[in-house]
Amino acid sequence: MKTVFRNGTLIDGTGRQGYAADLMVEDGRIAGIGTIAPAEGMQVYDATGRIVCPGFIDTHTHSDLAAIVDPALSAKIRQGITTELLGQDGVALAPLPEQYITAWRKNIAGLDGDTDQIDWKYRDTAGYLKLLAEHRPATNLAYLVPHGNVRMEAMGLDGRKAGREEIAAMCRILERELEAGAFGLSTGLIYMPCAFADTHEMIELCKVTAKHDGIFVVHQRSEADDIIASTRELIDIARESGVWLHISHMKVCGRKNWHLIDGMLGMLEEAQRSGIRISFDQYPYVAGSTMLGVILPPWVHAGGTDKLVERLASPELRTRMIEDIRNGIPGWDNFIDFAGLDQIYVTSVKTPKNLDTIGKNLIELSEMRGKDPFNATFDLLYEEENAVGMFDFYGTEEHVETFLCRPEQNVCTDGLMGKGKPHPRVYGAFPRVLGRYVREKKCLTWEEAIRKMTGKPAEVMGLRDRGLLKAGFAADIVVLNPETVIDKGTFIEPNQYPEGIDAVMVNGAFALLGGMESRALSGQVLTATGR
Repeated sequence: MKTVFRNGTLIDGTGRQGYAADLMVEDGRIAGIGTIAPAEGMQVYDATGRIVCPGFIDTHTHSDLAAIVDPALSAKIRQGITTELLGQDGVALAPLPEQYITAWRKNIAGLDGDTDQIDWKYRDTAGYLKLLAEHRPATNLAYLVPHGNVRMEAMGLDGRKAGREEIAAMCRILERELEAGAFGLSTGLIYMPCAFADTHEMIELCKVTAKHDGIFVVHQRSEADDIIASTRELIDIARESGVWLHISHMKVCGRKNWHLIDGMLGMLEEAQRSGIRISFDQYPYVAGSTMLGVILPPWVHAGGTDKLVERLASPELRTRMIEDIRNGIPGWDNFIDFAGLDQIYVTSVKTPKNLDTIGKNLIELSEMRGKDPFNATFDLLYEEENAVGMFDFYGTEEHVETFLCRPEQNVCTDGLMGKGKPHPRVYGAFPRVLGRYVREKKCLTWEEAIRKMTGKPAEVMGLRDRGLLKAGFAADIVVLNPETVIDKGTFIEPNQYPEGIDAVMVNGAFALLGGMESRALSGQVLTATGR
């Protein structure tokens, strides 16, 4: 059946001025743009007063497990997201050797959640992508090879520098996973075991990634005190390997570090002038979200979650943890130092026992439990086996706008899809950019913002038939109301869908129409070999 969108303003994802035209969809593709004559059996969508644009592409998402457990992915579809890039932060679902399943599930629970509803014996990227496809997701899903998983397969969870043979083994594993269709390599240099890697290890892995024309997506080693040295490391990796560098959720954390923003951006500009390809993504909020366990010093994580829990049981080691948090460790992003105990909030837990902690900051947790903030937090992490989510406040609205307007930027959610009260970006990152920063604050034009959600991320990923309204391209389409589109979730009540997203089409099928989900589940698993 043919579907025609009439009377809307088309903003095509290139950045060009919006224009009036009809758009026709047939067999999952955009079949024509212009004046489309009526035909028998044609479905007509009247888009009067609306913007018709490409489906939004989320380049930093944590739907890895949610896409299997709840393939409708309502929080993404309802904000216009039609394509997601999984495998973020160097710690995700594949590869996963069978002997590490139990330990690894605990390690990723705070980011991606955990469940007994799936068979975890899929082993590698090929097996994981097959599992995703079998569950028929609502969005298109692409995958990055997570560095931590590769490191685990090659050398276990040891907290040490890799040897030459181990790096060679990692390169072979990465090659295998990229050939299975992954779009590149991710790492999270604050997460274990990725944090134990040195620059040389990353350069060698990125050489393999560059050979496959993949991107290097990185949560850098520091987003706070050491962000200048951390950014220099990323530039060195990109220069030595030739890889496309994509920095995750760009930010500078903590008041004492805000003066470093101009210098850091200047380094990126100089690197680009020398020919290094650089981009970054960003969510439009002044707070971040991750696993609460990141407040613990790096040595606590060595050996995996079981060892972490053992260390939390030791009063002597707790004393050492507190000293390291108070005094700092060179090169380590100390969340309590740059955010503060009162600006870190619990968003999710694994067991019913601690549901009362959700929505509380670490000072309030201390008061609830009748202990000092450190030991109250350690108790929570111990009881939940480190499966605790959090958000933390670190920046200002001025910084959000600074990064949002950069040419390297595209929009993302970085949404942790767990239970409880997640960061509101899970539900509203893309509509927030449109409603707050385009309509209300006029930081960007509609055309600029939509390009940052569509054509720009498609370029970063190397997608050749998505991200634009163009004949022959996949029919991933969003219809939005420019007068009303806005996010609704708050940090107090985040679980609220946005307003103003009228319709969402994925591969030619409506996933959202008239504000109602169809559960068409028409997403596809995308591979780099087929892009």
